[in-house]
Amino acid sequence: MTSEAPLRPRSVRPRDAASLVLVDKRDDEPHILMGRRHARMSFVPDAFVFPGGKLDADDFIARPATELPASVNFGPKARALAMAAIRETFEETGLLLTSPGDVGAEAAQSWAHFRERGIAPRLDALSPLARAITPTESPIRFHARFFTASATALEGTLAGSGELEDLDWYPLSEALKLPIIDVTEFVLHEIARRQRGEPDRVPLYSYRNGQPLKHR
Repeated sequence: MTSEAPLRPRSVRPRDAASLVLVDKRDDEPHILMGRRHARMSFVPDAFVFPGGKLDADDFIARPATELPASVNFGPKARALAMAAIRETFEETGLLLTSPGDVGAEAAQSWAHFRERGIAPRLDALSPLARAITPTESPIRFHARFFTASATALEGTLAGSGELEDLDWYPLSEALKLPIIDVTEFVLHEIARRQRGEPDRVPLYSYRNGQPLKHR
């Protein structure tokens, strides 16, 4: 009688997501906009994160006011991810990274606020910062793209929707001391690296056999 090896569970396919890392450089030390996820949330509860969320189908349909710079425009998905980052940032913080424009009548309810105000996302204000893919053994997985933008490009008043608590601008050194996951720490160090004037490479943070890997 032979015993069969237990079947390994199939890994969950990561969902596309985008985050916006907003940097305020008015002081000697850059400040980063972050908030804490509710304890009841299924993914990284109580952790401090950047504004962001998953990619929606309408992020491909909505039109921006300005396009991504040609040097970083990698096609329709890159554009849609940039749109998602700006949309989610508004939904979670009340801050807008927009110019006068028309997102189009075809975009769904999630873009209604932009359409009613005659504004659309400013993709030219974004720079790609990093990518991260959560571990294969995780029951909730994301392939997250992190964009960065200057706080000087923002409009509106910081007023969270309630999805993120303790929403505030944190000095970079203090942000690294907050309850954060390894991916967030990696992205914060990437901001610090760029502050030192190092090349603007877009690294990937992933995992192999449960161990983190950093690719540049």
